[in-house]
Amino acid sequence: MRKHQIALAASAVLALALAACSSGGDHSERSGPASSGTSISHIHGLGIAPADKRLYVATHEGVFTPDKSGRPQRVGDSKDDFMGFTVAGGKTFLASGHPAPGSDAPANRGLIESSDAGTTWKTKSLAGEVDFHALDYAKGTIYGYDSTNGVLRVSEDGIHWENRAELQALDIAVNPTDPDMILATTADGIAQSTDGGKTFSSGKQPTPAFVSWAAKDALYSIDTSGALHRSTDGGTTWKVTGVVPGGRPQALTAVDARHVLAATEGGVYESKNGGRSFAKRLAAESSDGH
Repeated sequence: MRKHQIALAASAVLALALAACSSGGDHSERSGPASSGTSISHIHGLGIAPADKRLYVATHEGVFTPDKSGRPQRVGDSKDDFMGFTVAGGKTFLASGHPAPGSDAPANRGLIESSDAGTTWKTKSLAGEVDFHALDYAKGTIYGYDSTNGVLRVSEDGIHWENRAELQALDIAVNPTDPDMILATTADGIAQSTDGGKTFSSGKQPTPAFVSWAAKDALYSIDTSGALHRSTDGGTTWKVTGVVPGGRPQALTAVDARHVLAATEGGVYESKNGGRSFAKRLAAESSDGH
C-alpha cells in the first residue's frame, strides 16, 4: 500500500510538470535572478563539452558555466530561455526555447545551434513553430520532443524533420547503441519505443522525471524525490545508486557510465562514481524548474 501511494504521488507531481511544460504559454514575462550573473534558476539542461571539458548549464536566462571561483558566468550574450538543450559533440550545442524579454524573435525559437560552445547561436529550423522541451542526439540524428504540438520529431540535419508518435512527455532518452529504442517519461511512467519513436508502449512504473542514456548498460533516471536510479538492461530493472541533494530535480545528463550531472532546486551536482556521491558545482535559487 505504501509503495502504491508513493507511485501515485510521483505520478501526480509529474503530471503537473507535464501540464506546465505542455502549456505553450509565453515565458517572456518571467524574470529571475540569473540576469545579474551571480545566481541561476530554472535549470533546463546540462552538458560537458568534449572540446573543453567544461560544464554548461542551460537556464531560463541563458547558458552559464562556472568561473574559476565556481560562480555562474554567462556564456555569450544571449539571455534567452533555453528549454531543450544537448551537447552534440565538440563545441556543438543544440537547443530550443523562447527569446529574452524585448526580443523581436518568434515566441518559439525552434531548433537553434551553436558551434562555439554557446557563445553564439543561429536558427536551424522551425522558428515560430516549435518549442522543444527535450532534445537528444545519437548516431548523427537529432530527437526532439515538441511540447507545442505534443509530438516526437526526428531529423538527420536539423532542418528537415519527420513527425513520429504523438505523446505527452517530460523527457526523452535514446539508446546510444540502438537509436530505434527511445524512452519517454510520462505521467503513467516510462513509455518505450523500439521503432525509432513511431510508436510507444503505454507508460509503466517507475515514474521518473528525467532520463539519460550514457552507454548500453548505463541508463539513468531521477525521480521526483531526487533519487538517482540506474538500469543496466534498458529499463527493465532499476537500482537506486544515490540521492541528489537539493530537492526536486530539474535536469539530468549522464556524460558516461559513471559521470552524471543533475540539477535540483538547490543547484547543479556532479558525480563521477555512478551516483554514489555528489559534489556541488553551482548553487541555484529555488525554482520549479519548468
